[in-house]
Amino acid sequence: MKKEWIALATASLLLPCVAQADAAADMQALADKNGCFACHGMQSKVVGPGFAEVAAKYKGDGQAAERLGRKIRDGGKGVWGPVPMPSHGNLGEADARKLAEWVLSAG
Repeated sequence: MKKEWIALATASLLLPCVAQADAAADMQALADKNGCFACHGMQSKVVGPGFAEVAAKYKGDGQAAERLGRKIRDGGKGVWGPVPMPSHGNLGEADARKLAEWVLSAG
């Protein structure tokens, strides 16, 4: 009986980690599908800043996910240099917000 409780306790501790890993994989797939990695690396700049750089810049900014989600959809220029970020208007608002939250967690 004790072994079953230990196994159950261990499994219950691991389930959130598995769910979090699945969510991260889903977000990485969404970013890949929308061409994000053509311009952004996870850690370093490609054309635009790496996601870790974005997360560091906006750390502690409670409004960042909303603004960055809008910037993902609408595009932008001037914040990270002269190369503009193209719009991704085909991406729904909810998915853009989730991507922004994921990028902000990269730091």
